Amino acid sequence: MPEPLPSAAPHLRRLFDLLADDAPAEALGAVTSQARGDGVPAEELAEVERATATALRIRGALRQHRRRELQLTALFDTAGDLAASRDLDDVLKAIVRRARMLLGTDTAYLTLPDEEAGDTYMRVTDGSVSVLFQRLRLELGEGLGGLVAQTASPYATPDYPADERFHHTRNINAGVLDEGLVAILGVPLLLGSSRGGTGKVIGVLFAADRAPRVFSPDEVALLCSLAAHAAIAIDTARALADTTAALAELAEANAELAEANASVRAHSAAMRRAEESHDRLTDLVLRGRDVRDVAAAVAGLLGSPLTIHDPGGRPLAAVRPDGSGFAADSMDAGWLAEAAEESRTGARAVHRDGRVVCAVLAGQELLAGLVLHRGRALDDSDRRLFERSAVVTGLLLLLRRTVAETENRIRGELIADLLTDAGRDPAGLAERGRRLGIDLDRPHLLLVAESGTRERLAPAALRYLFGGDIHGVSAEHAGTVVLLIEGEGDGADAGRAARSAAAQLGHLTQSPVTVAAAGPAGGPRELAAAYGEAARCLRAMRVLGRTGEGACVEELGFLGVVLGNAQDVDGFVSAALGPLLEYDAQRGTHLVRTLGAYFAAGGSLIRAKDELHVHVNTVVQRLDRIQVLLGRDWNEPDRALELQLALRLHLLSGARP
Repeated sequence: MPEPLPSAAPHLRRLFDLLADDAPAEALGAVTSQARGDGVPAEELAEVERATATALRIRGALRQHRRRELQLTALFDTAGDLAASRDLDDVLKAIVRRARMLLGTDTAYLTLPDEEAGDTYMRVTDGSVSVLFQRLRLELGEGLGGLVAQTASPYATPDYPADERFHHTRNINAGVLDEGLVAILGVPLLLGSSRGGTGKVIGVLFAADRAPRVFSPDEVALLCSLAAHAAIAIDTARALADTTAALAELAEANAELAEANASVRAHSAAMRRAEESHDRLTDLVLRGRDVRDVAAAVAGLLGSPLTIHDPGGRPLAAVRPDGSGFAADSMDAGWLAEAAEESRTGARAVHRDGRVVCAVLAGQELLAGLVLHRGRALDDSDRRLFERSAVVTGLLLLLRRTVAETENRIRGELIADLLTDAGRDPAGLAERGRRLGIDLDRPHLLLVAESGTRERLAPAALRYLFGGDIHGVSAEHAGTVVLLIEGEGDGADAGRAARSAAAQLGHLTQSPVTVAAAGPAGGPRELAAAYGEAARCLRAMRVLGRTGEGACVEELGFLGVVLGNAQDVDGFVSAALGPLLEYDAQRGTHLVRTLGAYFAAGGSLIRAKDELHVHVNTVVQRLDRIQVLLGRDWNEPDRALELQLALRLHLLSGARP
């Protein structure tokens, strides 16, 4: 007997083993070569090649996920340093060192203004080799740091010596040249001032490379988070210094000792409360708690209900002072955006309409808004606590978004394969979905969205899923964004989901977004079919000029039957002719036949009565009864077209006229 041909199964198992052992990409790629050398048949060899490509993609996503985790761990370690140490030098050195580690740059440094000298000096450096650079002093407004301080915004340059946006001076250029720096990123240290004042820049945090480099938005956001910690450390140190100064003055003012002691005790107690509160919030982050836990802690400390809303106004958490949750309504997105912008610009919490609002930021991006529901403004101590809770909330939301982006990217590949060729291996697709936490056999709604700003639509879809209580996944496909959302119900649910998604995505992208929905459907083949129906519905909406709206096939009436999968013809016929069919069945009349004859005669009563072999008065009486049953608009053009289509479908179904 001939020997059996080699099988692809051992090589596929080898791929899983290598992936589990975090083997290098070369080892994964060698599996295909081994299979080819073993004489695996061409058809199975192609399967091995596809599996190898998928394994390489998964390995890349996992390595990116681990890199993000290392970055966020370093960010949380910085929060721990801030909670454990009261020495400003130690905390600032840790922040600058971790800035260099997080961004993988050659050097990092932090500058602070010298109010007495009227210039700016190097406060901390890490990775610097130039004594000239370490002793560099800058006049206010000079260089990249000067632009950051003036605008209170991050700035980055891939090639500082050649960048003409900044005010170059001989002093700065000499220091930068001696250090050998080329690419530089600088972010502001923002701090709110006294009551009624505005936020000010108290320093600048930098990360720099000795070779050209483009800094990504994620790197800018991470450096901004570290800058927020540095500002808190400086704020705390200054507050403690103020307390120490007050104590020194008390030693020289015996006559006012009692009153001064009371003032210092109150100030010290407020500072301790703020520090302990920040330690408590930081501990929540380090223990992996979620946004609701932070909201509960802050609501309890401040004694007022607290809600957290995403930029679209949807509630992310709502907690009373006793820790119990409550159902919060969505907040007006325009009002929240104005309050958050005022908070961002002033770098402080703001009091508006009986509520205190603080923006939760990642760099310049608004992640959420903290809303404290109380009638009066906060004193300085409580305001500090509330503002620090916004920094902690930002860390948590960044972590959640990073994890969600990685998971959605891997799941999105499954959705793309599902829509491309669901019939090739439905069982395999279902199994992949289960491994990724998606049960494709459960009912899902299939949404297809398009917008004139395609580059903003995909990130907005992820924020739409990430920000609320919607369970689903998104992927880009054929020039649109596809959302697979868990849900049961009927076509009305699909229509509501489409309209809600169109409104939210339009707000997030600041441009009209058109959404078509189908389902619910379960199973790879049914989901692929639902996608086809939703795509046809989207084309119909485009033709009808319904840009920026949401709908499903059923809501397009007779056009939905023409464009859909014709799975609900009976429902369409019943919706259009139901009253007439029921009347004829109960009384043995011929209203349906009369209506068909009337339309067939072009609205002529004479030709209709000849077709029906009745008197013209009988035709008139039947049409009057039809109007009573169907409504006065039954003969309007749009309604008449639906009725004629329903009559034709009724006849095609085999029913007697």
